[in-house]
Amino acid sequence: MMGALIIGISIGGIILFIATVGLVIIGIIRVSKSGGLAGKDKQAQAEETRMIQDIYRGLSKMEERVEALETILIERQKKEFGK
Repeated sequence: MMGALIIGISIGGIILFIATVGLVIIGIIRVSKSGGLAGKDKQAQAEETRMIQDIYRGLSKMEERVEALETILIERQKKEFGK
């Protein structure tokens, strides 16, 4: 009785191991074929990239404007103190 239980558990463990290895191999093949991302994920990532680039460009322009305003304020202060 005990021997049959051990054999059953061993066979079940082997079957689970083979199934796990098979699923891992299938997953690796699917990832390598699709480049790691599904089509919707690629589109979402491209959209996020565009948004981040737009934000960066906007912040760069804002930085230039702030620097221009700082220059204007500094020049006004020099004129006021120079009088």
